[in-house]
Amino acid sequence: MRGFLYSLCIWLLVASGTFLLVCGGMDYWESRSAQREIAQEWQDQQTVAEPAPQIPPADSGIGTARPRRPTPLPQSGSAVAKLSIPRLDTVLYVVEGTDDRDLKRGPGHLEGTVMPGEDGNCVIAGHRDTHFRVLKNIHDGDEIILERSGHRFRYKVDGLTVVSPDNTASLRPSSHPVLNLITCYPFHYVGSAPKRFIVHADLENSALEASR
Repeated sequence: MRGFLYSLCIWLLVASGTFLLVCGGMDYWESRSAQREIAQEWQDQQTVAEPAPQIPPADSGIGTARPRRPTPLPQSGSAVAKLSIPRLDTVLYVVEGTDDRDLKRGPGHLEGTVMPGEDGNCVIAGHRDTHFRVLKNIHDGDEIILERSGHRFRYKVDGLTVVSPDNTASLRPSSHPVLNLITCYPFHYVGSAPKRFIVHADLENSALEASR
Protein backbone atom coordinates (compact mmCIF):
# COMPACT_ATOMS: atom_id res chain seq x y z
CA MET A 1 0.00 0.00 0.00
CA ARG A 2 2.82 2.38 0.88
CA GLY A 3 4.50 1.64 -2.45
CA PHE A 4 1.26 2.36 -4.30
CA LEU A 5 0.82 5.73 -2.55
CA TYR A 6 4.42 6.63 -3.27
CA SER A 7 3.98 5.81 -6.96
CA LEU A 8 0.72 7.75 -7.06
CA CYS A 9 2.41 10.84 -5.58
CA ILE A 10 5.21 10.61 -8.12
CA TRP A 11 2.70 10.27 -10.95
CA LEU A 12 0.71 13.28 -9.72
CA LEU A 13 3.85 15.40 -9.48
CA VAL A 14 4.92 14.44 -13.01
CA ALA A 15 1.41 15.06 -14.38
CA SER A 16 1.21 18.45 -12.65
CA GLY A 17 4.62 19.47 -13.96
CA THR A 18 3.73 18.39 -17.48
CA PHE A 19 0.45 20.29 -17.30
CA LEU A 20 2.17 23.48 -16.17
CA LEU A 21 4.85 23.09 -18.85
CA VAL A 22 2.25 22.62 -21.60
CA CYS A 23 0.19 25.60 -20.37
CA GLY A 24 3.28 27.78 -20.22
CA GLY A 25 4.30 26.76 -23.72
CA MET A 26 0.85 27.48 -25.09
CA ASP A 27 0.80 30.93 -23.46
CA TYR A 28 4.23 31.69 -24.91
CA TRP A 29 3.33 30.70 -28.46
CA GLU A 30 -0.04 32.46 -28.29
CA SER A 31 1.69 35.66 -27.17
CA ARG A 32 4.25 35.41 -29.99
CA SER A 33 1.53 34.78 -32.56
CA ALA A 34 -0.55 37.70 -31.26
CA GLN A 35 2.45 40.04 -31.47
CA ARG A 36 3.01 39.07 -35.11
CA GLU A 37 -0.62 39.90 -35.85
CA ILE A 38 -0.38 43.25 -34.06
CA ALA A 39 2.88 44.05 -35.86
CA GLN A 40 1.04 43.66 -39.17
CA GLU A 41 -1.85 45.75 -37.86
CA TRP A 42 0.64 48.41 -36.81
CA GLN A 43 2.30 48.48 -40.24
CA ASP A 44 -1.10 48.80 -41.90
CA GLN A 45 -1.92 51.74 -39.63
CA GLN A 46 1.31 53.50 -40.56
CA THR A 47 0.61 52.97 -44.27
CA VAL A 48 -2.84 54.53 -44.22
CA ALA A 49 -2.16 57.15 -41.52
CA GLU A 50 -3.10 60.62 -42.62
CA PRO A 51 -0.34 63.20 -42.01
CA ALA A 52 -1.16 65.81 -39.40
CA PRO A 53 -2.12 69.20 -40.89
CA GLN A 54 0.64 71.80 -40.88
CA ILE A 55 -0.15 75.04 -39.06
CA PRO A 56 1.65 77.95 -40.76
CA PRO A 57 3.42 80.64 -38.71
CA ALA A 58 1.30 83.63 -37.72
CA ASP A 59 3.25 85.98 -40.04
CA SER A 60 3.31 83.66 -43.04
CA GLY A 61 0.47 85.43 -44.82
CA ILE A 62 -1.42 82.19 -45.15
CA GLY A 63 -4.98 82.04 -43.86
CA THR A 64 -5.82 80.53 -40.52
CA ALA A 65 -5.37 76.75 -40.55
CA ARG A 66 -8.27 74.53 -39.71
CA PRO A 67 -8.08 73.25 -36.14
CA ARG A 68 -6.83 69.69 -35.77
CA ARG A 69 -9.57 67.15 -35.25
CA PRO A 70 -9.66 65.48 -31.82
CA THR A 71 -7.87 62.14 -31.76
CA PRO A 72 -10.49 59.37 -31.44
CA LEU A 73 -10.15 57.04 -28.49
CA PRO A 74 -8.57 53.72 -29.53
CA GLN A 75 -10.65 50.58 -29.39
CA SER A 76 -9.87 47.94 -26.77
CA GLY A 77 -7.32 45.47 -28.09
CA SER A 78 -6.15 47.67 -30.97
CA ALA A 79 -2.49 48.56 -31.51
CA VAL A 80 -1.65 51.95 -30.00
CA ALA A 81 2.16 52.10 -29.78
CA LYS A 82 5.43 50.37 -30.57
CA LEU A 83 7.68 49.92 -27.54
CA SER A 84 11.42 49.37 -27.90
CA ILE A 85 14.17 48.82 -25.32
CA PRO A 86 17.38 49.07 -27.40
CA ARG A 87 19.83 47.65 -24.82
CA LEU A 88 17.68 44.53 -24.43
CA ASP A 89 17.07 44.25 -28.20
CA THR A 90 13.34 44.21 -27.50
CA VAL A 91 10.42 45.36 -29.65
CA LEU A 92 6.83 44.99 -28.42
CA TYR A 93 3.50 46.26 -29.72
CA VAL A 94 1.22 47.84 -27.13
CA VAL A 95 -2.54 47.39 -27.27
CA GLU A 96 -5.30 49.43 -25.68
CA GLY A 97 -6.73 47.95 -22.50
CA THR A 98 -5.54 45.71 -19.68
CA ASP A 99 -8.14 42.97 -19.39
CA ASP A 100 -7.14 39.30 -19.83
CA ARG A 101 -7.89 39.24 -23.55
CA ASP A 102 -5.87 42.41 -24.20
CA LEU A 103 -2.84 41.27 -22.17
CA LYS A 104 -2.70 37.98 -24.07
CA ARG A 105 -2.11 40.02 -27.23
CA GLY A 106 0.53 42.33 -25.80
CA PRO A 107 1.41 44.87 -23.14
CA GLY A 108 -1.70 46.94 -22.44
CA HIS A 109 -2.08 50.70 -22.16
CA LEU A 110 -4.14 51.44 -19.05
CA GLU A 111 -7.32 53.19 -20.10
CA GLY A 112 -7.70 56.60 -18.48
CA THR A 113 -3.96 57.33 -18.45
CA VAL A 114 -2.32 59.57 -21.05
CA MET A 115 -0.97 58.26 -24.33
CA PRO A 116 2.81 58.04 -24.91
CA GLY A 117 4.46 61.46 -25.22
CA GLU A 118 1.62 63.41 -23.64
CA ASP A 119 1.85 65.40 -20.41
CA GLY A 120 0.95 63.14 -17.53
CA ASN A 121 1.37 59.51 -16.49
CA CYS A 122 1.35 56.86 -19.22
CA VAL A 123 0.85 53.41 -17.69
CA ILE A 124 1.49 50.16 -19.56
CA ALA A 125 1.02 46.73 -17.94
CA GLY A 126 2.08 43.28 -19.11
CA HIS A 127 2.42 39.67 -18.01
CA ARG A 128 5.71 38.71 -16.36
CA ASP A 129 5.77 35.28 -18.01
CA THR A 130 5.27 36.47 -21.61
CA HIS A 131 5.71 39.99 -23.02
CA PHE A 132 7.14 41.75 -19.96
CA ARG A 133 9.46 38.96 -18.87
CA VAL A 134 12.25 41.03 -20.41
CA LEU A 135 11.84 43.60 -17.62
CA LYS A 136 13.74 41.33 -15.24
CA ASN A 137 16.89 42.49 -17.06
CA ILE A 138 16.14 46.21 -17.26
CA HIS A 139 18.46 48.70 -15.51
CA ASP A 140 18.38 52.29 -14.33
CA GLY A 141 19.42 54.54 -17.20
CA ASP A 142 18.05 52.28 -19.93
CA GLU A 143 16.27 53.99 -22.81
CA ILE A 144 12.67 53.12 -23.65
CA ILE A 145 11.31 54.33 -26.99
CA LEU A 146 7.58 54.57 -27.69
CA GLU A 147 6.31 55.29 -31.19
CA ARG A 148 2.82 56.38 -32.15
CA SER A 149 1.15 58.64 -34.70
CA GLY A 150 4.38 58.93 -36.70
CA HIS A 151 6.49 60.20 -33.78
CA ARG A 152 9.05 58.76 -31.38
CA PHE A 153 9.24 59.53 -27.68
CA ARG A 154 12.38 58.71 -25.71
CA TYR A 155 12.08 57.86 -22.02
CA LYS A 156 14.92 57.16 -19.60
CA VAL A 157 14.49 54.68 -16.73
CA ASP A 158 15.12 56.36 -13.39
CA GLY A 159 13.56 53.97 -10.91
CA LEU A 160 12.83 50.27 -10.32
CA THR A 161 10.61 49.32 -7.39
CA VAL A 162 8.79 46.28 -5.99
CA VAL A 163 5.48 47.05 -4.29
CA SER A 164 2.39 45.33 -2.95
CA PRO A 165 -0.69 45.10 -5.21
CA ASP A 166 -2.53 47.72 -3.15
CA ASN A 167 0.21 50.31 -3.70
CA THR A 168 -1.22 52.55 -6.46
CA ALA A 169 1.45 55.26 -6.48
CA SER A 170 2.46 54.30 -10.04
CA LEU A 171 -1.08 55.06 -11.25
CA ARG A 172 -1.31 58.58 -9.88
CA PRO A 173 -1.57 61.55 -12.29
CA SER A 174 1.62 63.47 -12.99
CA SER A 175 2.23 67.12 -13.86
CA HIS A 176 4.95 66.13 -16.34
CA PRO A 177 5.28 63.31 -18.90
CA VAL A 178 6.30 60.02 -17.27
CA LEU A 179 6.03 56.33 -18.11
CA ASN A 180 5.29 53.46 -15.73
CA LEU A 181 5.65 49.85 -16.85
CA ILE A 182 3.98 47.36 -14.49
CA THR A 183 4.22 43.59 -14.22
CA CYS A 184 3.88 40.93 -11.52
CA TYR A 185 6.78 39.89 -9.29
CA PRO A 186 8.76 37.69 -8.66
CA PHE A 187 9.36 36.78 -12.28
CA HIS A 188 9.88 33.06 -11.64
CA TYR A 189 6.99 32.68 -9.20
CA VAL A 190 4.59 29.80 -9.88
CA GLY A 191 0.96 30.88 -9.68
CA SER A 192 -0.43 34.32 -8.92
CA ALA A 193 2.56 36.47 -7.96
CA PRO A 194 2.16 38.43 -4.71
CA LYS A 195 3.92 41.67 -5.67
CA ARG A 196 4.28 44.18 -8.50
CA PHE A 197 7.43 45.30 -10.32
CA ILE A 198 7.39 48.94 -11.44
CA VAL A 199 9.68 50.54 -14.04
CA HIS A 200 9.51 54.34 -13.85
CA ALA A 201 10.87 56.52 -16.66
CA ASP A 202 10.87 60.22 -17.51
CA LEU A 203 10.40 61.64 -21.00
CA GLU A 204 13.77 62.83 -22.30
CA ASN A 205 12.77 64.68 -25.47
CA SER A 206 10.31 67.52 -25.04
CA ALA A 207 9.60 67.87 -28.77
CA LEU A 208 8.14 65.32 -31.17
CA GLU A 209 10.59 63.44 -33.34
CA ALA A 210 9.55 61.96 -36.65
CA SER A 211 9.77 58.18 -36.57
CA ARG A 212 11.78 56.41 -39.22
